Amino acid sequence: MAKYIGALDLGTTSNRFIIFDHAGRIVGLDQMEHDQIFPQPGWVEHDPMEIWRNTQNVIRGALGKTGITGDDLAAIGITNQRETAVFWDKRTGRPFYNAIVWQCTRTDELCRQLSSEGGQDRFRDITGLPIATYFSGPKIRWILDNVPEAKTAADRGTALFGTIESWIIWWLTGGPEGGAHVTDVTNASRTLMMNLQTLQWDDEILNILGIPQQVLPRIVPSSDRDTWGHTLKDGALQSTIPVCGALGDQQAALVGQACFDIGEAKNTYGTGCFLLLNTGNTPVPSTHGLLTTVGYQIKGDMPVYCLEGSIAIAGALVQWLRDNLGLIASAPEIEELARTVQNNGGTYIVPAFSGLFAPYWRSDARGVIAGLTRFVNKGHIARAVLEASAYQTFEIVEAMNNDSGVAMNKLKVDGGMVANELLMQFQADILNVPVIRPAVTETTALGAAYAAGLAVGYWSNLEELRQNWSVDKIWQPNMETAERKSGISNWKKAVSKTFDWAD
Repeated sequence: MAKYIGALDLGTTSNRFIIFDHAGRIVGLDQMEHDQIFPQPGWVEHDPMEIWRNTQNVIRGALGKTGITGDDLAAIGITNQRETAVFWDKRTGRPFYNAIVWQCTRTDELCRQLSSEGGQDRFRDITGLPIATYFSGPKIRWILDNVPEAKTAADRGTALFGTIESWIIWWLTGGPEGGAHVTDVTNASRTLMMNLQTLQWDDEILNILGIPQQVLPRIVPSSDRDTWGHTLKDGALQSTIPVCGALGDQQAALVGQACFDIGEAKNTYGTGCFLLLNTGNTPVPSTHGLLTTVGYQIKGDMPVYCLEGSIAIAGALVQWLRDNLGLIASAPEIEELARTVQNNGGTYIVPAFSGLFAPYWRSDARGVIAGLTRFVNKGHIARAVLEASAYQTFEIVEAMNNDSGVAMNKLKVDGGMVANELLMQFQADILNVPVIRPAVTETTALGAAYAAGLAVGYWSNLEELRQNWSVDKIWQPNMETAERKSGISNWKKAVSKTFDWAD
């Protein structure tokens, strides 16, 4: 048996290739950032060809650093920024337009039109989602309406759509020479076009959106024993390796955290912040602003569903403090700066840069800094930046408790920001539950590795994956009730100030 599993983590700001051993430990990795393109306020794009080039480079980089060869890998799994839409020519592989990123708000007017005929929850019974700029379907419609070449190709049957995992799987398995055009159920469930019950594209919604089914990928399980294809001998891996696992990044973290039982939850602190609660084999509708989504599906098994709370801006707010304001030179410096003060000095930052996601779904909201006085200094601002992620998470947990009827009693955490111990302690304090960081915090890539490894028998079952999970650190809540309630009240007051800003 091959010794390792490879995982591509195709994130919002960077691509990584991580090699895992059977115990779920990292034995090698490489990473490259890609450009964030902002053509105008509220618009966010990526260059799909840059993402493909960087994907090949990080594969070569990780192999080169470790001396591991493609032949040492049993399979490849992929996890990706969800909802980001790519539209390309299947004859050449050339994108018709830049990838429209999940954060982009250019489809706001289209979403308003869709909502005007049946409300924001018009498609929720079918898809589990509200109509929002977040999701992929309206992005495809925008490209068809605004890029004539794409529309012509779609009509002619020579155009393909995919989220980022579809785009990279297609290239890895041959591209224009017969690459597999697939999307896994977790990514398909984020398009606003998949029926949660049938796990197929919904004809009625496609008709309303005006999207031809022929451009869409085939929907497949997240872990698929019938592999979609193999890498090419002349590609970056220099070997034919099965590509057989894919999960949207937040669902991948759920799998990487071994949240396989009903009621288990994880929160990932990355560019955004995403909390998923396993609800089992039945989709649970939300009445408190959450999303109903597919958590994962192993081929031959029933899908596992989740409730999800999606926060657009978490770690991206730290990047904003670094890149736009210049208050820190690197992201890790924020913790040291925040520790120069005892509290936030009465300041709250609500990062509604492109509207608010769960539980509000307000595309008209824009960011605010509230409670400023002459007393406030850059330490207070740094602390307010960190606290914003914790307060946003609190609102998701509050909604989740209301939807599920069960109070969450612990929270597993992962993602880049969990290295920030000040944030993790504040999160435990505001939630008033223990916050648990695992020994391997790269759970998103690990989940993708698990999906691929299960497909080829590298791991035999979920219990084996549970045994790989272990605790690194637990933060216990240590805040007086009055202080917690005051902070939450002030936060909600600050959130209310973001509404009705954008016309």
